[in-house]
Amino acid sequence: MTNFKQLKRFAGMTNVSIPGWLHKQFEGLDDDPTTRQMVGANVAIDMVKVLSREGVKDFHFYTLNRAELTYAICHTLGVRPGQ
Repeated sequence: MTNFKQLKRFAGMTNVSIPGWLHKQFEGLDDDPTTRQMVGANVAIDMVKVLSREGVKDFHFYTLNRAELTYAICHTLGVRPGQ
């Protein structure tokens, strides 16, 4: 998630609530796309780690034509090409 405004719009259209802690993570970053990317990557990494510990084995990332961020997340989690 790199565009929190867009995430809020999607959530509103699907009647999904966004937790308050996530709002706080992106607070004040509307004009700072670089920091938003780092925060979004960190949230994704944390979520994958938690879900993995709970037994989830497969993950799907929607890249929206921004595969480089997903690549960085996977690399950080230890998933490398050819594995």
